Amino acid sequence: QVQLVESGGGLVQAGGSLRLSCAASGGTFSTYAMGWFRQAPGKEREFVGRISRSGGSAYYADSVKGRFTISRDNVKNTVYLQMNSLKPEDTAVYYCAADFHSGSYYPGSPRRYDYWGQGTQVTVSS
Repeated sequence: QVQLVESGGGLVQAGGSLRLSCAASGGTFSTYAMGWFRQAPGKEREFVGRISRSGGSAYYADSVKGRFTISRDNVKNTVYLQMNSLKPEDTAVYYCAADFHSGSYYPGSPRRYDYWGQGTQVTVSS
C-alpha cells in the first residue's frame, strides 16, 4: 500500500511559477515510476508527465512541454512538479500517482496508475 500526499498548490498570476510536491510512504519509492495528472472542472483527468523510477528520464504532455519539469528525490521519497510560465488554462486540481504494478495500460493513461494522492488545487489568474 502506497500513500501519496500532494502539497504546494495555490493561486498564481499568469506567467508565474509554482512547485508541487508529492510525498510517498509505503512500498519502496525507487521501485515505481511516478506520474502527474490534472483535472479541470467538467473535463477528464489529463496526463501531465511521468518520471522513471531512477529519475533519469521524464516525458511530458505537449501542452506543458518546455514549461513543466518533473523530478524526484528517492532519499526523501518525494516527486516534484516545477511549473513555470503558467497560463490560465493550467488551472486544475493536480494529482500525483504511483505506477506500482507497471500494468498493461500505456503510461499516459490514468488506468496505468495504482495509487493516487488527494490532489492540490492550482489556479492561474489572467
